Amino acid sequence: MSDLRGKTLFISGGSRGIGKAIALRCARDGANVVIAAKTAEPHPKLPGTIYTAAEEIEQAGGQALPLVVDIRHEDQVTAAVEQAAAHFGGIDMLVNNASAISLTGTLETEMKRYDLMHQINTRGTFLCSRECIPHLKRSDNPHVLNLSPPLNFEPRWFASHVAYTMAKYGMSLCVLGMAEEFRDQGVAFNALWPRTTIATAAVQFALGGDEAMQHSRRPEIMADAAHAILCRDSRECTGNFFIDDEVLAAEGITDLRSYQVDPALDPAELLPDLFV
Repeated sequence: MSDLRGKTLFISGGSRGIGKAIALRCARDGANVVIAAKTAEPHPKLPGTIYTAAEEIEQAGGQALPLVVDIRHEDQVTAAVEQAAAHFGGIDMLVNNASAISLTGTLETEMKRYDLMHQINTRGTFLCSRECIPHLKRSDNPHVLNLSPPLNFEPRWFASHVAYTMAKYGMSLCVLGMAEEFRDQGVAFNALWPRTTIATAAVQFALGGDEAMQHSRRPEIMADAAHAILCRDSRECTGNFFIDDEVLAAEGITDLRSYQVDPALDPAELLPDLFV
């Protein structure tokens, strides 16, 4: 499949950052994009709402459906999926993008924060997948793409922030299990993760502020990689843990300087992301 024209994507947490970048990339093909996120009102520190994202999607050439959804709540997810399928006549692809982060050690992680990460990352991914699968099975090229890391069980990825690692790896375990569970039905489940840090609010507030942002790549690299994966044959491309630059290399794109926040920076100075 060369593009996503006419395809319907359900994206969790897509009002800003990587999720919105993926939405805009698919919109340029003429895709229908469902933005399912909590941000209906402007955040005091972060730009963008589901409604401003929807405007950008339509300006880019797609059709948008903004829905206020907290993926911790089953009834909200169920209602949003049914509304999306009714509005666009089905769902072809799901991007599990919504995530919560806290890079804290065991003694510093309050259970409220632990619960938030697991409810959004692992449980939210499982829930959105479960609700979308019946619709995906009716698509001719159904994909689920989780923005989660490769399953690297080196102790260093657990020692400093075991709660967060468990929550993100839970998303990846959904890929591992569901890819096999739904292989014969042609529904693809893959994970995508960046080689370097990406200039998003998570990096700004959890990984090092302005300096970290300057040594990062822009969300568009993840958007282009996600688009390439979603265009592949779902029966031939499932159960993979992709890294963004490897996906682009397979597409013939090896010069990645244009994706850097600071294109003049030596690529060797970019910050590697967690888990790679």
